[in-house]
Amino acid sequence: MFILTTFSDLIVIKPQDFSKPTAEALEDEINAKYANKVVYNIGLCICLYDVLKVSEGLIGYGNGSANVHVQFRLIVFRPFKGEILSGRISSSTPAGIKVRLDFFEDILIPGHLLFDGCVFDIKENVWIWHNEGTELYMDKGEVIRFKVENEKFTDQTPVNPQTAVAKVDTPGGGETAAVELHKDPPYQINASCRDAGLGLVAWW
Repeated sequence: MFILTTFSDLIVIKPQDFSKPTAEALEDEINAKYANKVVYNIGLCICLYDVLKVSEGLIGYGNGSANVHVQFRLIVFRPFKGEILSGRISSSTPAGIKVRLDFFEDILIPGHLLFDGCVFDIKENVWIWHNEGTELYMDKGEVIRFKVENEKFTDQTPVNPQTAVAKVDTPGGGETAAVELHKDPPYQINASCRDAGLGLVAWW
């Protein structure tokens, strides 16, 4: 689930942090820059693990900050294909089940990757597994065990505001309204739930 990844970056230590020990100041700046952020094609950065190499600090012109080249390792969340994880159901739609962990919530179990016999109840807004005459509900908040199938990274580079909205006809007709286009999360995990031992933990 977690991996160690090496990074090299220029870290800026502000003058007000010069009173801190160098290691503490670097740790604070690295965590502020990377912790709980997705790095494209790397994964979700959790926190600093250790510092491998530090250059001499150079004082920046005009602001007095120290610029330090640092090589360091971060703990990164990036589960491998086929890994079994557990989380809680956050919501259900006809498209599938959304699952969240304590620190990550962009996990989707598509409807076609659920057990055979699973159907979506629109009135109850829940997926139900019809198994040998028994109806097993996958309710919101329940702990569910699933298998990682693939991952998707989406480039979050800023776009032109004119291309970030779409024009649609209003119910009254004739007029238009600006609607924000759907934006995919920077990192999404697609999972399945159709093997023995998977599904709600309470079932097994």
